[in-house]
Amino acid sequence: MIAALLAAVLAAVSFDCAAAPFAVRLGIERIVLDSPPGFADTTELASPRLQDLSAVLTSASNRILLFALTDADVRNFETGEKIDAERYMLAVTPRNLETTRVTRDQFDKLVANSLRSLGDKVEATDLTKFLAKQPVGKANLIAELKKEPEVVSVLQATHLPPLPGARLFDKETPQYLAFTTTLLLVRGRALQLSAYTIYRGPADVEWLVDITQRWQEEIQRLNK
Repeated sequence: MIAALLAAVLAAVSFDCAAAPFAVRLGIERIVLDSPPGFADTTELASPRLQDLSAVLTSASNRILLFALTDADVRNFETGEKIDAERYMLAVTPRNLETTRVTRDQFDKLVANSLRSLGDKVEATDLTKFLAKQPVGKANLIAELKKEPEVVSVLQATHLPPLPGARLFDKETPQYLAFTTTLLLVRGRALQLSAYTIYRGPADVEWLVDITQRWQEEIQRLNK
């Protein structure tokens, strides 16, 4: 119940974030990261609550490099308004590879293992109807967005439990989450970018695919 967790813990966090590129050291390499337009990275806050929350989104075997919330959520929090926490971004790197120069073969193996764990792609003309019939919490592979030597990106979706008290929804309304996962080989380092949105209709997937593509391209540009 990622969105519910976000809404619950952020009330204890103070934000002072600005969207700007920043560098992280991975071994001898300095990798430049930036959150997508409309989002602000929150990792510099060093909030234990926020760190615990972002850890829910990824495996303990990954190091979290960026966890971003929308600018609107940040502004609403600062003015005491209720936040939505319906869209957020995450960038991580495998801990066992963060100080190692990753070869193309190693990256290919990482991609193959990641794709194998996703299962088969599903065929769903109506994503809402499809997800409504799926077990709660099961991640479904919806589409392969890109498969290139140094970039692989997929779209997934899952059926979330109802979110009691969430704005715009009553507690009986089912919730669906769409998200992308992008694996990048950047300056000899393996990165994973993830973008999330609560799903209400095709426009959310269109937004997700677009921002995933632009974010991936921007990270590559910053690290040329």
